[in-house]
Amino acid sequence: MGILVLVFIFISLSQHGDAHGPDSCNHGGGLCRIGTCVSGEYLAQYCFEPIILCCKNLSPVTPES
Repeated sequence: MGILVLVFIFISLSQHGDAHGPDSCNHGGGLCRIGTCVSGEYLAQYCFEPIILCCKNLSPVTPES
């Protein structure tokens, strides 16, 4: 019974609102954070709405050669 509850919670979190999941965030150059983004970052989307945010840097990271 406990496993069914966990599966239900996971499905409801992953399909709630405009949640995209951690893979989408990571491929877009962001990091999933709980609560708020840190200084120098902005909220780009949600990994799991409304608690886990996808935060990206304000200034784009350019590779040095």
